[in-house]
Amino acid sequence: MYGGRLLKSLPYYRRFGRPKATTPRRGRWSAAGILEPMIDSAFAAQVRARFPSLHPPAGPAPIFFDNPGGTQVPQGVPDAIVHYYSTSNANVGGAFATSHRTDAVIAEARQAMADLLHAPSPDCIVFGPSMTTLTFHLARSLADIWTPGDEVVVTTLDHDANITPWTDLEAAGAVVKCADIHPETCALDMESFARALSPRTRLVAVTHASNAVGVVPPVAQIVQMAHAVGALVFVDAVQYAPHGPIDVQALDCDFLACSAYKFFGPHLGILYGKREHLERLTPHKVRPAKNTVPQRWETGTLNHECLAGLSAAVEHLAWIGETFSGPTAEHSPADGCAGRALTLKHAMRTLHSYEQGLMTQLLTGLGALGDATLYGPSGGEEHVPRVPTVAWTWPRLAPRATCELLARHDICAWSGNYYALRLMERLGLEGTGGAVRLGLAHYNTPEEITTLLDILHRVSSQTR
Repeated sequence: MYGGRLLKSLPYYRRFGRPKATTPRRGRWSAAGILEPMIDSAFAAQVRARFPSLHPPAGPAPIFFDNPGGTQVPQGVPDAIVHYYSTSNANVGGAFATSHRTDAVIAEARQAMADLLHAPSPDCIVFGPSMTTLTFHLARSLADIWTPGDEVVVTTLDHDANITPWTDLEAAGAVVKCADIHPETCALDMESFARALSPRTRLVAVTHASNAVGVVPPVAQIVQMAHAVGALVFVDAVQYAPHGPIDVQALDCDFLACSAYKFFGPHLGILYGKREHLERLTPHKVRPAKNTVPQRWETGTLNHECLAGLSAAVEHLAWIGETFSGPTAEHSPADGCAGRALTLKHAMRTLHSYEQGLMTQLLTGLGALGDATLYGPSGGEEHVPRVPTVAWTWPRLAPRATCELLARHDICAWSGNYYALRLMERLGLEGTGGAVRLGLAHYNTPEEITTLLDILHRVSSQTR
C-alpha cells in the first residue's frame, strides 16, 4: 500500500491484470563488464521513506507525476540548508570561522557535482541561479568571439532555454539552423542534423533528453560530428540528469548544464565547461570579482544554502548506489572512474532500470485507453531511447482539463508546452493546449501508476 491506496482493490487490475513491476537490488556484472541492477521489492519503500513530502502529517500522500517540472527532495536537503543557516551563514573569503565554513560548503558542492558528472576537476563546475541564466551568460561570451555569418545548430526537440539564448545572437549576425525531428517517434532526424553542419558551425546546442517527450538523442555521436567540423557542443542535461549516468569526459562535450531541482535538490543551476574554454572565454562580470576558474563565471554572491542542499541531494544518490548496486570497490575498466563517482554511476543505472519498468507499465496502460495519442518512441521495432517522461492527448478532455481531473484525486501532472515550444508547434499541439505530461521518478511506484490509469479508464468508459 502507498498513499492509502490498496493495489488489489483497484478495478484496473481486474480488467487488465497486474503489471510486472521491476525494482532493483544488488547488481551483478554482465559479460560486457556493466553492472546490471537486479530486483528487490524493498527498493521503493526504502527510497520513499527518505522523502518527507510523500508522508504528509494528514491525509493521503499526493502522487507526484509532475517530476519533469521539479522533483521532490529527500530529508537530507532541507536538513543541510537549515544546518548551513544555523552554523555557517556568511559570505566567502573572510578571516572568521563561518566564512571558512561557507568556503568549505562551496568546495564540497563543486566536488559533488564533479563526481556526479564525472568531470575531471571541480574547477570545471560553475554555479548559478538556473540553467537558463547560465546558458544566456555563456552565449553572450561566445558571441564576443564570433563574427557575422558564424553558425549555431539547435534542434526542434529542445527546451526553449537551449534555443532562445542562441537565436538571440542572430541580432549580432549569427546564423541559427534547426535540426528537425521524425514526428512519428519524435527522434532527432540525424540526416537533418548532418545537413545543418558546415565549416561555419561554431556551436551545436542539443538536449540530452527531451523535457516533453523523453527522447534521448545520440549525444556522443552528435559531439563527434560537431567536433569534426570544428564546432563546440553545449548539452542541456536538465531532463536527463535524474534518470541516468552522465559522463562528460566520455561524451567529450564542451559544455553541459543541468538543474539541481530536477534531480532531488534545491533550485540552482550547474554548468560544466572544459577548463580550456572557461579560461579562454571572457565572462561578463564586475571588476572586483575573481578572475580564476571557475569563480570568474559566477556572477554575484552564490546561493550558499542551496549549495549545501545540492551536496545532500548528491549524497542521496550515492546512498542508492551504496545500498542497491553492490560494493563500489568492484568496477569494470569500462566505468572509467572510482570512489563516489563510481557509486553515483551505479546509482543512476539503478534508477534507470527501475524507472524503465514503471515507464513500460505507464505506456501500456495509456495505450489500453484506445483513443490516447502518445508522442515519442513507442518502444517498438525502431527503438529510440527515452527517459520516463510521457506526453499524450485524448479526445475525452483537453490537456488542462485532464490535469484538473487528476488534481482532484491528488495526482500532480502538467499540461501545455512546458517551454518545448518548437516541438509542440512541430507536432501541431501548440494551438490546442499542448499535451498532458506525466513524468516518473525513482520514488514513484507501480501502485501510483495503477491509481492514475484506473481514473483515466473510468473516464474513458463513462464518455464512450
